[in-house]
Amino acid sequence: MIKMQVIGNLGKDCVVNTVNGKNVINFTVAHTEKYKDSQGNNQEKTTWVDCAYWTDRTAIAPYLQKGQQVFVEGAPEVRSYTRNDGTAGASLSLRVREVQLLGRKGDGNESGTFQQSAPAARPQAASMQPAPVDDVADDLPF
Repeated sequence: MIKMQVIGNLGKDCVVNTVNGKNVINFTVAHTEKYKDSQGNNQEKTTWVDCAYWTDRTAIAPYLQKGQQVFVEGAPEVRSYTRNDGTAGASLSLRVREVQLLGRKGDGNESGTFQQSAPAARPQAASMQPAPVDDVADDLPF
């Protein structure tokens, strides 16, 4: 199995389609990596990943908006095609198994995880703390 993980920002709002009776959420994630070249100059390289999330749980779609930072994980797929000039081309896309909302630029308040295999995935607040536990040590028989 080959697994790919990407953290980046959505380039535009997602699109929900139905293909052969199944729902698919399509979106594009941009990951920008900053580095210094051999002369010491700062450089940036942005990689765009086309994502397809095949799921019946389309409740996440309203949250997948332009600028939203996400973590996506899934299986990479290489697609071959012929360009208009007749030359061969290829693109990398991701068949998504899990999506995690990380927030918007400058906003770390929202976070949630959506998984293909989860029975009922719902967004969860990142700041959720466990409920306080009452002191039950006195009730234990040992």
